[in-house]
Amino acid sequence: MVVSLRGASARAPRIKFESGPSSRIVIGDCVAEMSKLPAASVDLVFADPPYNLQLKGDLKRPDESHVDAVNNDWDKFSSFAAYDDFTRAWLLAARRIMKPSATLWVIGSYHNIFRVGSIMQDLGFWVLNDIVWRKSNPMPNFRGRRFTNAHETMIWAARDENAKGYTFNYEALKAANEDVQARSDWLIPLCTGEERLKGADGKKIHPTQKPEGLLARVLLSSSKPGDLVIDPFNGTGTTGAVAKRLGRHYIGFERDREYAAAAEARIAAIEPLPDATLAPFMTARSAPRVAFSELLERGMIQPGAKLVDLKKRHGALVRADGAIMLGDKVGSIHRMGAVAQGSAACNGWTYWHLETNKGLRLIDELRAQIRSEMGLVD
Repeated sequence: MVVSLRGASARAPRIKFESGPSSRIVIGDCVAEMSKLPAASVDLVFADPPYNLQLKGDLKRPDESHVDAVNNDWDKFSSFAAYDDFTRAWLLAARRIMKPSATLWVIGSYHNIFRVGSIMQDLGFWVLNDIVWRKSNPMPNFRGRRFTNAHETMIWAARDENAKGYTFNYEALKAANEDVQARSDWLIPLCTGEERLKGADGKKIHPTQKPEGLLARVLLSSSKPGDLVIDPFNGTGTTGAVAKRLGRHYIGFERDREYAAAAEARIAAIEPLPDATLAPFMTARSAPRVAFSELLERGMIQPGAKLVDLKKRHGALVRADGAIMLGDKVGSIHRMGAVAQGSAACNGWTYWHLETNKGLRLIDELRAQIRSEMGLVD
């Protein structure tokens, strides 16, 4: 399996939306409606299916007060076999519309996630990670007979074992995490306050609305601006709201018209973030190549200039042909950097500095300036 740390190639096929809105909700059964989409047309699927909680009557606290739990008909199945059939059907429908480079996220609790994960593997999905969503404000265990359910699990999977080029924005995630690799346990609070959608009666519209912070992390980690994101279980449209804000296209499927109406109003009110804040994180591998000679051609460094290391222990002369001279040796900025240090290799861009009237300037900063200008031209 090959993973792209900077996202799929710009040459990868994209769904075109010129004839319709970038975000839309389709009312109907997700399996039937997904069958109407072209095969291999979707970049990312996020699914929050019914958990099949198997509640036997109302939940009550020790003081007999009512707990507002999930007792909706859409979460009720006659048996585990019926739930497995339902799971297999929507997973197959989702897998058909996923691009070879697409990935799938499924969230669930201990009630269902193990069954879902097993079926995913049976169908050929390749599990990349399981993510633990740790809730900073979980609902307590009122009876004191079990551990407090303080987390849910998300499975992140590629379409198959041989999937190539799936998006994982590793460098951006690491940079946002103070240059530490992003972990598989995410501490995010439940959806509360103004974010929670409520009806005219003040009651929450949907019992399992997910926090936007959770979906933001999912989309920022595994998709790019312009990608098509699908949610088979749209609910109140958290995925769609976050997708629109982050410049992704979106289709959600929902059977309940009340949920769909609330989601449409919610998504319509979202303003996409400025393009500059959504630009893909440029890695050293994905950045356009700039030769050292281009700095001379642009007049940023003059032949005869002196390059030094940070502590000025070594000095090299810049030649007119773009090579540099260290003593009686001539070569590239990388080779001469290695010679100066007595090492086998060196990144000359981060080793050599240009002496200026204002002090030392890393030559990599000059390269970054050229790359920035390339981006403006593009």
